[in-house]
Amino acid sequence: MIQINQMFFEYSKGQNLFEKLSLELAPGNVYGLLGKNGAGKTTFLKLIAGLLFPISGECKVLGFKPGERSPLLLRELFFIPEEFYLPPVKIAEYIKLYAPFYPRFDSALFNTYRHDFQLPAQAHLSGLSYGQKKKFLIAFGLATNSRLLILDEPTNGLDIPTKSQFRKILAGSMNDERTFIISTHQVRDMENLIDPIIILDEGEIIFNASLAEVTDYLSVTLQQDEPKPDTVLYYEKVLGGYAVMNQNTNGIDTKIDLEILFNAVINKRAEIDKIFHKEVQHAG
Repeated sequence: MIQINQMFFEYSKGQNLFEKLSLELAPGNVYGLLGKNGAGKTTFLKLIAGLLFPISGECKVLGFKPGERSPLLLRELFFIPEEFYLPPVKIAEYIKLYAPFYPRFDSALFNTYRHDFQLPAQAHLSGLSYGQKKKFLIAFGLATNSRLLILDEPTNGLDIPTKSQFRKILAGSMNDERTFIISTHQVRDMENLIDPIIILDEGEIIFNASLAEVTDYLSVTLQQDEPKPDTVLYYEKVLGGYAVMNQNTNGIDTKIDLEILFNAVINKRAEIDKIFHKEVQHAG
Protein backbone atom coordinates (compact mmCIF):
# COMPACT_ATOMS: atom_id res chain seq x y z
CA MET A 1 0.00 0.00 0.00
CA ILE A 2 2.60 2.58 1.11
CA GLN A 3 6.37 2.32 0.62
CA ILE A 4 8.71 4.99 1.96
CA ASN A 5 12.41 4.58 1.34
CA GLN A 6 15.19 6.87 2.56
CA MET A 7 12.87 9.89 2.44
CA PHE A 8 14.38 13.29 3.23
CA PHE A 9 12.36 16.44 3.87
CA GLU A 10 13.10 19.87 5.29
CA TYR A 11 11.06 23.06 5.53
CA SER A 12 14.08 25.35 5.21
CA LYS A 13 17.82 24.96 4.72
CA GLY A 14 19.39 23.36 7.75
CA GLN A 15 16.07 22.49 9.44
CA ASN A 16 15.70 18.82 8.61
CA LEU A 17 12.49 17.12 9.67
CA PHE A 18 12.86 13.69 8.08
CA GLU A 19 16.17 12.16 7.11
CA LYS A 20 16.47 8.67 5.62
CA LEU A 21 12.96 7.77 6.78
CA SER A 22 11.84 4.30 5.67
CA LEU A 23 8.52 2.60 6.35
CA GLU A 24 6.11 0.17 4.75
CA LEU A 25 2.39 0.12 5.50
CA ALA A 26 0.26 -2.84 4.44
CA PRO A 27 -3.45 -2.85 3.58
CA GLY A 28 -6.04 -4.13 6.03
CA ASN A 29 -4.81 -2.13 9.02
CA VAL A 30 -5.85 0.90 11.06
CA TYR A 31 -2.48 2.47 11.82
CA GLY A 32 -2.21 4.74 14.83
CA LEU A 33 0.35 7.52 14.41
CA LEU A 34 1.40 8.96 17.77
CA GLY A 35 3.90 11.64 18.69
CA LYS A 36 4.51 14.79 20.68
CA ASN A 37 3.70 18.23 19.30
CA GLY A 38 6.22 19.10 16.60
CA ALA A 39 7.24 15.49 16.01
CA GLY A 40 6.27 15.73 12.34
CA LYS A 41 3.00 13.80 12.28
CA THR A 42 0.99 16.22 10.14
CA THR A 43 3.92 16.76 7.77
CA PHE A 44 4.26 12.99 7.42
CA LEU A 45 0.57 12.68 6.53
CA LYS A 46 0.82 15.52 3.99
CA LEU A 47 3.78 13.83 2.30
CA ILE A 48 1.74 10.64 1.93
CA ALA A 49 -1.23 12.62 0.63
CA GLY A 50 0.91 14.50 -1.92
CA LEU A 51 0.41 17.92 -0.34
CA LEU A 52 4.13 18.17 0.41
CA PHE A 53 6.99 16.72 -1.61
CA PRO A 54 10.10 14.80 -0.48
CA ILE A 55 13.38 16.48 -1.32
CA SER A 56 15.00 13.11 -1.87
CA GLY A 57 14.23 9.46 -1.35
CA GLU A 58 10.97 7.84 -2.32
CA CYS A 59 7.37 7.88 -1.17
CA LYS A 60 4.91 5.71 -3.08
CA VAL A 61 1.24 5.02 -2.45
CA LEU A 62 -0.37 2.21 -4.44
CA GLY A 63 2.63 2.40 -6.76
CA PHE A 64 2.22 6.14 -7.45
CA LYS A 65 4.25 9.12 -6.26
CA PRO A 66 1.64 11.20 -4.39
CA GLY A 67 3.25 14.51 -5.39
CA GLU A 68 2.47 13.81 -9.03
CA ARG A 69 -1.26 13.99 -8.19
CA SER A 70 -2.30 11.17 -10.50
CA PRO A 71 -6.12 10.94 -10.75
CA LEU A 72 -5.76 7.16 -10.44
CA LEU A 73 -4.27 7.68 -6.98
CA LEU A 74 -6.41 10.63 -5.87
CA ARG A 75 -9.62 8.66 -6.35
CA GLU A 76 -8.23 6.07 -3.91
CA LEU A 77 -7.10 8.57 -1.26
CA PHE A 78 -9.09 10.78 1.11
CA PHE A 79 -7.43 13.05 3.66
CA ILE A 80 -9.27 14.68 6.56
CA PRO A 81 -6.92 17.26 8.11
CA GLU A 82 -7.32 18.71 11.59
CA GLU A 83 -8.00 22.15 10.11
CA PHE A 84 -10.11 22.19 6.96
CA TYR A 85 -12.31 24.32 4.72
CA LEU A 86 -15.76 23.42 3.46
CA PRO A 87 -17.51 25.45 0.76
CA PRO A 88 -20.72 27.33 1.72
CA VAL A 89 -23.10 24.85 0.09
CA LYS A 90 -25.73 22.36 1.21
CA ILE A 91 -24.77 18.75 1.88
CA ALA A 92 -26.57 17.53 -1.26
CA GLU A 93 -24.73 20.04 -3.43
CA TYR A 94 -21.36 19.04 -1.96
CA ILE A 95 -22.13 15.40 -2.77
CA LYS A 96 -23.11 16.33 -6.31
CA LEU A 97 -19.88 18.30 -6.81
CA TYR A 98 -17.32 16.00 -5.19
CA ALA A 99 -18.66 12.44 -5.18
CA PRO A 100 -17.96 11.96 -8.94
CA PHE A 101 -14.22 12.12 -8.20
CA TYR A 102 -14.59 8.80 -6.33
CA PRO A 103 -15.87 6.02 -8.60
CA ARG A 104 -17.00 3.81 -5.69
CA PHE A 105 -18.77 6.54 -3.73
CA ASP A 106 -21.84 4.99 -2.06
CA SER A 107 -24.66 7.49 -1.55
CA ALA A 108 -26.73 5.06 0.49
CA LEU A 109 -23.78 4.40 2.77
CA PHE A 110 -23.17 8.14 3.15
CA ASN A 111 -26.79 8.65 4.19
CA THR A 112 -26.46 5.85 6.74
CA TYR A 113 -23.39 7.54 8.26
CA ARG A 114 -25.10 10.94 8.08
CA HIS A 115 -28.06 9.53 9.99
CA ASP A 116 -25.78 7.83 12.53
CA PHE A 117 -24.04 11.17 13.12
CA GLN A 118 -27.41 12.96 13.36
CA LEU A 119 -26.68 15.38 10.52
CA PRO A 120 -29.78 16.93 8.89
CA ALA A 121 -30.13 15.93 5.24
CA GLN A 122 -30.76 19.52 4.11
CA ALA A 123 -28.10 21.12 6.30
CA HIS A 124 -26.00 23.97 4.93
CA LEU A 125 -22.33 23.30 5.60
CA SER A 126 -21.60 26.88 6.61
CA GLY A 127 -24.22 26.60 9.36
CA LEU A 128 -22.66 23.53 10.99
CA SER A 129 -20.44 23.61 14.05
CA TYR A 130 -16.83 22.45 13.83
CA GLY A 131 -17.79 19.07 15.29
CA GLN A 132 -20.67 18.65 12.84
CA LYS A 133 -18.41 19.56 9.92
CA LYS A 134 -15.92 16.96 11.13
CA LYS A 135 -18.68 14.34 11.25
CA PHE A 136 -19.74 15.26 7.72
CA LEU A 137 -16.20 14.86 6.38
CA ILE A 138 -15.77 11.52 8.14
CA ALA A 139 -19.06 10.28 6.68
CA PHE A 140 -18.10 11.48 3.19
CA GLY A 141 -14.57 10.07 3.42
CA LEU A 142 -15.78 6.63 4.48
CA ALA A 143 -18.48 6.62 1.80
CA THR A 144 -15.88 7.20 -0.94
CA ASN A 145 -14.70 3.61 -0.34
CA SER A 146 -11.21 4.88 -1.11
CA ARG A 147 -8.44 2.43 -0.33
CA LEU A 148 -6.50 4.94 1.80
CA LEU A 149 -8.17 7.14 4.39
CA ILE A 150 -5.96 9.54 6.36
CA LEU A 151 -7.36 11.23 9.46
CA ASP A 152 -5.49 13.90 11.43
CA GLU A 153 -6.91 14.29 14.97
CA PRO A 154 -10.35 12.97 13.91
CA THR A 155 -11.93 13.07 17.39
CA ASN A 156 -11.16 16.75 18.03
CA GLY A 157 -14.49 18.56 18.25
CA LEU A 158 -16.52 15.38 18.76
CA ASP A 159 -18.56 14.83 21.92
CA ILE A 160 -18.35 11.60 23.91
CA PRO A 161 -21.34 9.80 22.27
CA THR A 162 -20.08 10.76 18.81
CA LYS A 163 -16.59 9.43 19.58
CA SER A 164 -18.13 6.07 20.40
CA GLN A 165 -20.20 6.16 17.20
CA PHE A 166 -17.10 7.13 15.21
CA ARG A 167 -15.18 4.09 16.48
CA LYS A 168 -18.05 1.75 15.59
CA ILE A 169 -18.48 3.21 12.10
CA LEU A 170 -14.76 3.18 11.37
CA ALA A 171 -14.33 -0.42 12.54
CA GLY A 172 -17.31 -1.50 10.43
CA SER A 173 -15.85 0.22 7.35
CA MET A 174 -12.54 -1.63 7.44
CA ASN A 175 -11.68 -4.46 5.06
CA ASP A 176 -8.57 -6.20 3.74
CA GLU A 177 -8.23 -3.77 0.81
CA ARG A 178 -8.34 -0.55 2.83
CA THR A 179 -5.76 1.23 4.96
CA PHE A 180 -6.60 3.84 7.57
CA ILE A 181 -3.97 6.09 9.15
CA ILE A 182 -5.08 7.97 12.26
CA SER A 183 -2.88 10.61 13.84
CA THR A 184 -4.02 11.54 17.32
CA HIS A 185 -3.11 12.95 20.70
CA GLN A 186 -6.34 11.55 22.13
CA VAL A 187 -4.96 8.05 22.53
CA ARG A 188 -7.73 6.79 24.78
CA ASP A 189 -10.30 7.72 22.14
CA MET A 190 -8.62 5.29 19.75
CA GLU A 191 -7.95 2.32 22.03
CA ASN A 192 -9.29 -0.99 20.68
CA LEU A 193 -9.27 0.54 17.19
CA ILE A 194 -5.75 1.48 16.10
CA ASP A 195 -3.33 -1.35 15.45
CA PRO A 196 -0.38 -1.33 14.64
CA ILE A 197 1.08 1.58 16.63
CA ILE A 198 3.66 3.92 15.06
CA ILE A 199 5.43 6.48 17.23
CA LEU A 200 7.18 9.42 15.61
CA ASP A 201 9.66 11.55 17.53
CA GLU A 202 11.80 14.39 16.17
CA GLY A 203 11.27 13.26 12.61
CA GLU A 204 12.17 9.64 13.30
CA ILE A 205 10.02 6.55 13.64
CA ILE A 206 11.10 5.17 17.00
CA PHE A 207 8.44 2.49 17.39
CA ASN A 208 6.39 0.39 14.99
CA ALA A 209 4.64 -2.70 16.30
CA SER A 210 1.30 -4.47 16.37
CA LEU A 211 -0.57 -4.76 19.65
CA ALA A 212 0.03 -8.52 19.54
CA GLU A 213 3.78 -7.87 19.49
CA VAL A 214 3.46 -5.32 22.28
CA THR A 215 1.65 -7.76 24.57
CA ASP A 216 4.11 -10.50 23.65
CA TYR A 217 7.11 -8.41 24.68
CA LEU A 218 5.77 -6.08 27.37
CA SER A 219 3.46 -6.36 30.37
CA VAL A 220 1.75 -3.80 32.57
CA THR A 221 0.64 -4.44 36.14
CA LEU A 222 -0.86 -2.27 38.87
CA GLN A 223 0.81 -2.11 42.27
CA GLN A 224 0.13 -0.08 45.39
CA ASP A 225 3.64 0.99 46.35
CA GLU A 226 5.95 3.10 44.24
CA PRO A 227 8.61 0.83 42.70
CA LYS A 228 12.30 1.55 42.75
CA PRO A 229 13.25 2.94 39.31
CA ASP A 230 16.10 0.49 38.80
CA THR A 231 13.82 -2.53 39.33
CA VAL A 232 11.30 -1.84 36.53
CA LEU A 233 11.34 -0.80 32.90
CA TYR A 234 8.92 2.11 33.37
CA TYR A 235 6.21 3.22 35.77
CA GLU A 236 3.86 6.12 36.38
CA LYS A 237 1.33 7.15 39.01
CA VAL A 238 -2.27 6.24 38.19
CA LEU A 239 -5.54 6.08 40.07
CA GLY A 240 -5.21 3.32 42.64
CA GLY A 241 -1.42 3.03 42.66
CA TYR A 242 1.29 2.71 40.04
CA ALA A 243 1.14 1.27 36.53
CA VAL A 244 4.35 -0.70 36.07
CA MET A 245 5.71 -1.80 32.70
CA ASN A 246 8.25 -4.58 32.38
CA GLN A 247 9.43 -7.08 29.81
CA ASN A 248 6.94 -9.92 29.48
CA THR A 249 8.91 -12.92 30.71
CA ASN A 250 6.07 -15.24 31.70
CA GLY A 251 4.12 -15.29 28.42
CA ILE A 252 0.93 -13.96 30.03
CA ASP A 253 -0.77 -11.19 28.03
CA THR A 254 -1.84 -8.07 29.91
CA LYS A 255 -3.83 -5.06 28.75
CA ILE A 256 -1.49 -2.36 27.53
CA ASP A 257 -2.65 1.22 28.06
CA LEU A 258 -1.59 3.15 24.96
CA GLU A 259 -0.73 6.31 26.88
CA ILE A 260 1.58 4.34 29.15
CA LEU A 261 3.11 2.61 26.13
CA PHE A 262 3.70 5.97 24.44
CA ASN A 263 5.28 7.49 27.56
CA ALA A 264 7.45 4.42 28.05
CA VAL A 265 8.72 4.48 24.46
CA ILE A 266 9.48 8.22 24.65
CA ASN A 267 11.28 7.93 28.00
CA LYS A 268 12.84 4.47 27.75
CA ARG A 269 13.47 4.09 24.05
CA ALA A 270 16.84 2.34 24.29
CA GLU A 271 15.58 -0.23 26.78
CA ILE A 272 12.45 -0.99 24.74
CA ASP A 273 14.47 -1.17 21.51
CA LYS A 274 16.69 -3.74 23.17
CA ILE A 275 13.74 -5.84 24.31
CA PHE A 276 12.12 -5.93 20.89
CA HIS A 277 15.41 -6.47 19.05
CA LYS A 278 16.41 -9.30 21.38
CA GLU A 279 13.03 -11.00 21.05
CA VAL A 280 12.92 -10.68 17.26
CA GLN A 281 16.44 -12.01 16.94
CA HIS A 282 15.64 -14.93 19.22
CA ALA A 283 12.40 -15.74 17.38
CA GLY A 284 14.27 -15.82 14.08
